[in-house]
Amino acid sequence: MCMDRETELDLVRRLRDGDEEAFDAVYEAFRAPLFTFLRRLGRRRDVAEDLLDETWLRLVASARSLRPDTRLAAWLFTVARNLYASYCRSRLPREARTVELVDLWPVADEGPSPVELVEAGELARRVERALAALPLRHREVLLLVAGVGLAPAEAAAVCGVTPEALRQRLSRARAALATALEAPRPLPATSLHEVST
Repeated sequence: MCMDRETELDLVRRLRDGDEEAFDAVYEAFRAPLFTFLRRLGRRRDVAEDLLDETWLRLVASARSLRPDTRLAAWLFTVARNLYASYCRSRLPREARTVELVDLWPVADEGPSPVELVEAGELARRVERALAALPLRHREVLLLVAGVGLAPAEAAAVCGVTPEALRQRLSRARAALATALEAPRPLPATSLHEVST
């Protein structure tokens, strides 16, 4: 996803001119990091896919009105983040009634993605669980800076906060993640049963 500023400005100019090849280049550069961000933010593949599609539709609809100095990563991740927030708001009333049942309902196994196969180790699973347990504002800032690789100033623009506020949020998020990873893990129930017999 690393793109030099000159290339980025050229892509923005071409998007504004309606160049389909520019869209293809932006899509190729940002598809995987956007999907990973949305997947890890919401923890559901189907939702991430839908929100990613909507992000691309927004780019197509807005391409001609982009500012000439637009930073594509900040623009795209802001749109994706806002779409996720809208999705959460739309689900809130229904989920408020069923939150107790979520863990009881079986979830279909979607099969591991290539990234999930690589991250199959125990430490990666612990990090994912700890990250998922963080409040959304901490999870999103860690995903934007550490996961996607945005500069803190770009992540601040995505989150709609000042760079100083983002640095504080990032510091708190890192501390919360470290604390969660240091917490002792309980023994599995089977191990406790075997010890008592």
